[in-house]
Amino acid sequence: MIQKSRKTKETDISLTLNLYGEGKSTISTGVGFLDHMLESFAKHAWMDLEITCVGDTHIDDHHSVEDVGIVLGQALREAMYPIQNVERFGNSVVVMDEASVSCDLDLSNRPYLHCELDINGKVGSFDTELVDEFFRAVIFNAGISAHIVQQRGSNNHHIIEASFKSFAVSLRRALVKNDRAGTPSTKGVL
Repeated sequence: MIQKSRKTKETDISLTLNLYGEGKSTISTGVGFLDHMLESFAKHAWMDLEITCVGDTHIDDHHSVEDVGIVLGQALREAMYPIQNVERFGNSVVVMDEASVSCDLDLSNRPYLHCELDINGKVGSFDTELVDEFFRAVIFNAGISAHIVQQRGSNNHHIIEASFKSFAVSLRRALVKNDRAGTPSTKGVL
């Protein structure tokens, strides 16, 4: 069980993560759509996740979304590294109605993000440009290399939710225990 917190002038965040959980979550970020996405992430990653965030949403949702991503990424990094006895690589394609999004990732401890989603405008009051900000914050703080790519789709909600679910499934698959793997790198360390 990993516990993290972050307090700035813009946000106050507490997070608890069980990497090998049951997909249970209690999420309250002050950003309704983000709560929905994080609940979906926890469910499909089979991680238990508790997050509370009090942020300056009277300005906009940017600081809350990005800072939650930072804290989640830090918790993932602490829980995963050093990588030992796991598959390391994961991929998935998730379909939601007309939308299809793939995620390929490597628990490389070398952060890289390629995020190719054709989304714009808002979902409810949520600015879709924050999806990229969230994934960047998670990926760079967790030390993951990820390619999240929209295959098709036109509904912003479906595309974004498929991206969160695809990331979750890929991460779950990369973290599958494999006692034969040892340190899954020719370098001997990740």
